[in-house]
Parts: sequence; structure tokens; C-alpha cells
Amino acid sequence: MQLSRIKRKSIPSLPPFPEGWYFVATRQTILKAKLIQKRWLGEEIVVWCNGEGRICVAEAVCAHLGADLGPAGGGRVRDGCLVCPFHGFEYDVTGQCVATPFASAPKSAKLKVFKTRELLGMVFAWWGINGRAPQWSLREDPPTAADWSALEFRSVRFRGHPQETTENSVDLAHLRYVHGYDNVSRVGSVLVDGAFLESCFDFRRTQCIAGIVNIVLDVSAVTHIFGLGYSFVNIREHSIGMDSRLWVLATPVDGTLIEVVLAGQVREMRKPQRPIVGLRFLPPSLRAQMMNKVILSAQKRDVMQDVVIWGRKQYRSRPRLCQSDGEIGTYRRYCAQFYPDIGDSGEDEHEQLVIHQ
Repeated sequence: MQLSRIKRKSIPSLPPFPEGWYFVATRQTILKAKLIQKRWLGEEIVVWCNGEGRICVAEAVCAHLGADLGPAGGGRVRDGCLVCPFHGFEYDVTGQCVATPFASAPKSAKLKVFKTRELLGMVFAWWGINGRAPQWSLREDPPTAADWSALEFRSVRFRGHPQETTENSVDLAHLRYVHGYDNVSRVGSVLVDGAFLESCFDFRRTQCIAGIVNIVLDVSAVTHIFGLGYSFVNIREHSIGMDSRLWVLATPVDGTLIEVVLAGQVREMRKPQRPIVGLRFLPPSLRAQMMNKVILSAQKRDVMQDVVIWGRKQYRSRPRLCQSDGEIGTYRRYCAQFYPDIGDSGEDEHEQLVIHQ
């Protein structure tokens, strides 16, 4: 057995809000509700869309006299502008007050707004340390076409931290021990390029299809991580010949709770490489929708198994790692960039013990 030591900053606990892009809502949800209010990274925000399709994510407090701008407080959207229930100040999607009922709009009345980015109808907003502007961007939309099923969503809220949940992407040992995956193996090395991390691995898992029969799936997964709030996984199932996509979107709510949203798509299989029991007589588009539901339900079951652990675990800044822990050390060094103010915390350096068996 060999020992090696890595110098790291000693952080007693993780700051609750890492810098990055975080999921807000889908465009469809925003258009249906007209005005959304939610707790997001410790802030009360409102979300709406104007007549030209521009979406605004802004603080939910009026710049005039501090009224609550959310729908529960009487806030509403009129002609694409957010209207304060207290004195009728109107704000456009830039956050600027553009009208009041009794006087000209004061130029100084402006809401704090968050930069937004939309991918396949999913709206994300940037949260920067001390209000910093975006330091990096999400990638472009993945290639898509009519043969991909519509996005389906599942969500769960629990006590946790996005660094801990995203660590699953490199923690291959837990896939075997917690979720019972078979033949889990790393493909290549973990790639880190600034705010981007890529992790590739193969595995097998047993899946119940249509509540009728268990089949063994032979899977290759390529995980693309952009910060701690956005993970996108390309999945190829080899025995059937099925392509699917999974988004794992972890968003801090209030410093204690986080919400993990799972979003999935499956590509149509016109000629599966083997019959799919319970789905073989369905048209390809409906078959893809049903498989998408099956996969997302299985992923949520996995998450719920992890929630039991995440909700009770304590962060260890000095973990005693072993050889099977793989790239957890690499991942944690990657995460340090999302806490730019930690370097000024005055924490002492320590040596992390790594055990090689």
C-alpha cells in the first residue's frame, strides 16, 4: 500500500451557492403561468415573458417602495411588462421602470435582472458571486430533430448541495454499491477544460419494461458538465440500439434545500436490434415516448436512493480516498473555480491523504 498527499484548502463546509448557470423553468411553464415567483439561490425571483418572446428573470421586490412583485402579492403582467401591485410601476424585460400611473417613470427605478440562456425550451439564469457577470457560457443546443421525443421532466427537492450531487458523475463505485449496476468501467480519462468537465463510462443494468419483464441494458454514457447546475448525458444502449439524453439540473433553493430536475429525451427506434417486450407493436414515436418515461422513472428511483444519503451526509474537505475512488480528487479541484472568494477566506492549507491499494 502506497500513500501520497495532495495539498488543498481546508474548507469546513461548502458555500451554499456556487457560481454558475441554474435552471429556472421551461418556456412552456412560463407562458402558461404568465408570471412565476420562486425561491432561487436564496433570492425571491419573478419570471415572465413579453410579447416578443423575451424572458426576464428578476428580483421579486419593487425598486420603488419594496412591494412583492409576485402573483401572490398581486403582481401581474400587462402588455409584456411586470406591474407592481402597490403603485402601478411597470417594468420591462430589461428590468427598467418604463411607466407609472401618476408621473413619468424614474430612470433610477430598475430591478436587478439575471442573464438568461435557453436550451431546448429550458430557461437558465446566471448566478454570480457578488453579482459578477457570466464568466463562461453553456454550450449550444444538442443536435435535435423530429425523431426525438418531447422532453419529459421529473423533479425532487431535498436537503443537499449541487457539488455533492454532481460528484456522482465521477463516483463510479457508488453506481455499483448503491444502484447495483454491473460491469461499471471508466472509458478514457476525465476531461477538464475550464468550466467544462466530461466523464465517460460503460455499465450494465437490469430494467423492467412495461411492468412485464426485466431486460439487461448494455449502456455507454458520456456526461457533459458545465458548472454544478447543469449536467447533460448522452446515452447509447447497444443491445437495442437506442439513443437517449438525460439532463440533471441541480439548483440551490435557500442554502439548505436543492431541487434536482431530471429531463429526458429518447430517439425513435424504427428497427430495434432486438424486440422490446410490451412495446413492440407501438408506432416508433409512441415507443420513444414510453421508453422515455421508463428511463426517467428509473433515473428518479436512482436519485431517491441517493437522496437518503445526500440528505444526511456531511461534507468532508479532507476525505480519506482509496484507489477505487477514481477522479473524485480531480472533480473537487475542478469545483474550486465556482467559489472565487474562497481564496480570501484565510483557511489553512492541509495535505489530503490518498491511499493506493
